[in-house]
Amino acid sequence: MQERQRRSFTEEYKRQAAELVVSSGRSITAVGKELGLRDSVLRRWVEKLRQEPASATRRPITQAAPMPADQAAEIARLREENERLRMERDILKKSIAIFAGTRT
Repeated sequence: MQERQRRSFTEEYKRQAAELVVSSGRSITAVGKELGLRDSVLRRWVEKLRQEPASATRRPITQAAPMPADQAAEIARLREENERLRMERDILKKSIAIFAGTRT
């Protein structure tokens, strides 16, 4: 049986991955899959981030002007396109695996 090589991540990477979960509102599973991380690892990082004092984890917040409607619409359109492209990518990955004779 082949042993897995243990990967190591910098504290900055761990914090950014955890902040991605918190700020995006997506599930730990979805973000973990996107980053190639196990749920348990990412969950630990998120819990650690949430336990830290707010001053240590967050940058100073500046008052921002509300986003114009055209920018909000553009962001919504780009999110939908991004999701569609992810689905297409996943379908292509699966078809390549089928043609190569392996399953993922």
